[in-house]
Amino acid sequence: MAILQPVVALAAWTMVMWFWLYGTRIPAINAAKIDPEELVNDPALTLDNVLPPQVQWKAHNYNHLHEAPTVFYAVAIVLAIIGQGDGLNAQIGWAYVVLRVIHSVIQATINKIQLRFAIFALSSFCLMFLVARAALAMF
Repeated sequence: MAILQPVVALAAWTMVMWFWLYGTRIPAINAAKIDPEELVNDPALTLDNVLPPQVQWKAHNYNHLHEAPTVFYAVAIVLAIIGQGDGLNAQIGWAYVVLRVIHSVIQATINKIQLRFAIFALSSFCLMFLVARAALAMF
């Protein structure tokens, strides 16, 4: 069950990113005097087109935390259910979370693509490892 700790930690980090996203986006929308109704009625008008990139980086990262991490949540819960959520699997789960937090900080601040991709790739290898371990245990 130890693998459920990084699951909760990553979910909590996602909420931190939510606050960071709206803590920067709402003031930027107000400063740009954007009418929300215009955004709804004009499909060509998007926040990516009207807000500074540094503001949108947080939004993009928040969205990314709802992509690959969903596989992490699923495989971690499977490993916990089948009694394989301790030891090395839990350690790799923590490595995944730490790498995702680092990825978030990079994307939300300096957004250097090569560095961000390297961290993303490392986190993906952690995720692949966990998926393989779950598959070996299940099949």
